[in-house]
Amino acid sequence: MACFTVPLATAVAAKAAKPILAGRATRNPFVARLDWLCKMMFGGSFLLAIEHVYHGEIIMTPPFLTAAKEGGEALSEMFHEMATRGVAMAVLLVAVWVAMVSVSWALEKSRKEVLNV
Repeated sequence: MACFTVPLATAVAAKAAKPILAGRATRNPFVARLDWLCKMMFGGSFLLAIEHVYHGEIIMTPPFLTAAKEGGEALSEMFHEMATRGVAMAVLLVAVWVAMVSVSWALEKSRKEVLNV
């Protein structure tokens, strides 16, 4: 129902942190590649939101989420889904991003060593 909101909130937080971190750690490969994480999170959240609109879980009138309109038990189910699936998706995306940045950094480092030798 609202699992896409957790990666979306993570993307917003990462986007907001980028200018703050960029000034402090200019040589950190993770800060330099923070845009990759934002694009992955925003893209995934957008696609999930479209899927939820298609299935009628998001409506175009307030409160926008059908679970919020239905009340008690549906809200409880929605928060449970956010806490389980949403957090799992965000953690998995961060793990994939860490792996991507690590591989990219290692390849750049090895390329620099080859060119300097």
